[in-house]
Amino acid sequence: MKEFQDGLHKKNYYLIVSVIIALMVLGVVIDNTVNMRFIAHGLMVAVVSGCLLLYPRYENTIMRYITVFASTGYLYSLFYLYPEVWSGFVLLCFIPALSILFFDRKLFYFSLVLNAMLIAFTFIYTIIIDQGRNYPYLISDIAENIVNFIASQVILYYVFHLSNERMKKQRLYFEQIQQAERLKTTGQMAAAVAHEIRNPLTVVKGFLQYYKEDPDLNGNFKRNFSLMIDELHTAEHVITQFLAMAKPDQEKLTNSVDIEMVMRDVTELLNTYGLLNDNNIDLSIEAGCYVNANHIELKQLFINLIKNAIEASPYGTAVYVTVEEEKGHVAIRVMDNGKGMTQEEVNSLGTPFYSLKSKGTGLGLMICYNIVGKYNGTIKYESQQGIGTTVTVRFPLK
Repeated sequence: MKEFQDGLHKKNYYLIVSVIIALMVLGVVIDNTVNMRFIAHGLMVAVVSGCLLLYPRYENTIMRYITVFASTGYLYSLFYLYPEVWSGFVLLCFIPALSILFFDRKLFYFSLVLNAMLIAFTFIYTIIIDQGRNYPYLISDIAENIVNFIASQVILYYVFHLSNERMKKQRLYFEQIQQAERLKTTGQMAAAVAHEIRNPLTVVKGFLQYYKEDPDLNGNFKRNFSLMIDELHTAEHVITQFLAMAKPDQEKLTNSVDIEMVMRDVTELLNTYGLLNDNNIDLSIEAGCYVNANHIELKQLFINLIKNAIEASPYGTAVYVTVEEEKGHVAIRVMDNGKGMTQEEVNSLGTPFYSLKSKGTGLGLMICYNIVGKYNGTIKYESQQGIGTTVTVRFPLK
């Protein structure tokens, strides 16, 4: 996630960095003679300053590692260049705090391990080579200094852990707010157009019912009228769901639904659709799987999911549908051999108006998520590019 998408955030960052650079420059010029130590100190300040100033422009993982690595090198340079300043060791203890600012777990652990290795080297150097000549404050109580260092690292770990968890919750809360706003917009749109859609559906259904009862029409001609009327009922039910987004209905008409019966009805309906591209549906069902839900809504859910799998499948391949009991739940899996999706695409599924189809609206899959959540179920997509996609729906077993 980009940190500097708005100008105000970037302006504040540069303001703080300017203060830090000014303090580092003062540390070089105040009470310091021009010598090799002065030059080395100045070079490290220039490197760290460059990293801090360039980070917003090249905001990526490599730049974060370079910035933390350069800052670590700068603080250790101060420790070795100015051994008479005892506060240098305190700064070394809190080097991993720099990576906390980036909220990058891998970077924090990298900084923690790197600093532990460098501190170990520092203690070995002061004990074996220096022998307390330049760093008497380390040698005088080596055990206490080691304990203090370990304690500081533990404190930093808990600070990072708590901060990172809070950031995750805030991001999740923000995403939920965005999703709620999208649903609100979708509901308002649905309420506005539902009446206009229902009118032509009512007219078509009325004519079908009239011709179905007409004795003058050939029986073979009327064979599919019942199926078309049922699908118009389903379309009306979908419209009702759109309206429910604008004004949720607290009452849910549910009963014990046999998943096997639902899946066989759905596959029988979609087998003809799959024949257009020579796709077939391979169905494997464990008997006795019942859930407490609405029969029509479950049918609509699996029509959407299997239809999507058929459309994603290459010519002449099968869509595999399995139903089985798993730890008190009914698990329904729909698997295709399509081109698959990236993780970013998977994360966007169920979002209103997001669709991978050229003429898709994303509303069908949004309804699927709504139905699954309505009956305390879960829906999970697993996809790999070039291999295919598996969607797993779980409902509590009745």
